[in-house]
Amino acid sequence: MKIKNLVAAAYAPMLNNGTLNTAKIKEYSQFLIRNKISGVFMNGSTGDFTSLSTEERKQITLAWSQNKKEDLYLIDHVGHTNLREAKELASYAADKVDAISVLAPYYFRLNKIEKLIQYCKEVAACAPNLPFYYYHIPALSGANFNMQEFLKIAENEIPNLVGIKFTNNNLIDYQHSKKVSDGKFNILFGYDEIFINSLPMGATGWVGSTYNHLAPLYYKIKELFEKGEMEKATDLQTKAIRFVEILDSKGGFNGVGKGFMRTLGVDCGPSRFPHTTLTDSDYADIQKELDAIGLTTNFFSK
Repeated sequence: MKIKNLVAAAYAPMLNNGTLNTAKIKEYSQFLIRNKISGVFMNGSTGDFTSLSTEERKQITLAWSQNKKEDLYLIDHVGHTNLREAKELASYAADKVDAISVLAPYYFRLNKIEKLIQYCKEVAACAPNLPFYYYHIPALSGANFNMQEFLKIAENEIPNLVGIKFTNNNLIDYQHSKKVSDGKFNILFGYDEIFINSLPMGATGWVGSTYNHLAPLYYKIKELFEKGEMEKATDLQTKAIRFVEILDSKGGFNGVGKGFMRTLGVDCGPSRFPHTTLTDSDYADIQKELDAIGLTTNFFSK
């Protein structure tokens, strides 16, 4: 099955004391479904995975699986700098989610594509009945390999490989990857700020953090593109970019974006170091800036 439409990169809900608040996930899942989100990418960059223990990541996996809905596809990121930990997380997720994913080890960075394939192969084998997605995010992982080449080699090495979460602005590599083996693979576009650029490339599935906040806006961009109303579509994409820029300027998008969920009715709590946690007063000021650029409430998830 090829995943279509928007997949939200989910935050890790926390209590004010910084411990996990997995009880919030039921409300969170209902919120996403209400906003026509088709899937969840948990334990990823947006989900503070580098600041969570392996046990905490398992708790998040379990909570999402316990609140699983037929219309919300669950992808669990199980990547880790420690291969054994990644395999443990994959084994744990094997009977709980719809698919797993890994990004490349990011401290001792991989210097050959063959090493990346070996790493993916060992992790994927721990959940052999689940679809496996490679999480391509070279800006953070440092694994800046050609994904067309990766797919051509990996399809013979990883039986459950179904696609890539492609978080890179290299649209040429993205397009080539989509065409490997006659379009066999599900290449999910993961760069929110150039969502509009993926549309003429034939993108049909997207994973991103701002789909938590702005799902109606992105679906409107897609609708306008399909109608040929490019100027209006581009204007909305610009608003989405400014949303990221404004929140990022207040201390970093990851933490500020997580806190913004509270203004949408889903309190995901604070972020862990090194991310920033703002006050309600700060978000009131942010809302004024968003209003000033015409990013009104009808563009936000509800």
